[in-house]
Amino acid sequence: MKRITVYIILFFAVFIWSLINPHDYFTWFLEAAPAILFFLILSLTYKKFKFSWFVYSFILVHCFVLLIGAKYTYAEVPLFNYFKDAFGLERNNYDKVGHFMQGFVPAFIARELLVRLKVVNGKNWLKYIVVSICLAISAFYEFVEWWVSVATGESADSFLGTQGYVWDTQSDMLYATIGAIIAVMFFSRLHDMSMNKLKN
Repeated sequence: MKRITVYIILFFAVFIWSLINPHDYFTWFLEAAPAILFFLILSLTYKKFKFSWFVYSFILVHCFVLLIGAKYTYAEVPLFNYFKDAFGLERNNYDKVGHFMQGFVPAFIARELLVRLKVVNGKNWLKYIVVSICLAISAFYEFVEWWVSVATGESADSFLGTQGYVWDTQSDMLYATIGAIIAVMFFSRLHDMSMNKLKN
C-alpha cells in the first residue's frame, strides 16, 4: 500500500472520530476548518507539486492536533484537563500545543516552497523569512478568531478559548513563533535530507 494512501486513511479515521459527538458542531467546524483546507489544497496540488514525506508527515500530525481540538474544544481536551488538575494549573493548555504546531508545521511548508521554487537562496535569510511568514500566519489566525467572535457572539466562545487569560492572543503568537524557530534551527538538516530524496 502506498504511503499516501495510508496517510489519507489515517486522516479520515481521525476526521470521522472527531466528527462523532463533538462538544458542539459549530465549534467543531471552526476548529476543523484548517485541517479540511489542508486536505483540499494538498489534494488539488498533489500532481503539480509533491512535498517531501517529511512535510506530509508533520502536516498529518498537525491535522490530528486540530481534529482533537475540534472534538473537545481546546479548553476541554481530557488529557490536558488531567495535567491541569495534576499540576494545579490555572487552565487547560492544549491550545498552546495547537499554536506551537501552527508555527512548527507551516515553517516546513514555507521553507520547502521557498527552497524548491528557488525564491530564497541564503540560509540565514531563509530562516528569518520562514519565521516571519509563520508569525504572519499566526497573527492572521488571531484576526480570524476575533472576527468570528465579533460576528457570532457567545457561540464562538469555545473557538476563541481564552479561558479568562488576558494575554492569550499574545501568548498564542509567541508559541507559534517558538515552534517556527525550533523547526528552522533544529530540523532543517532532516528536512533537507527528505527534500534531497525527491531529486533521486
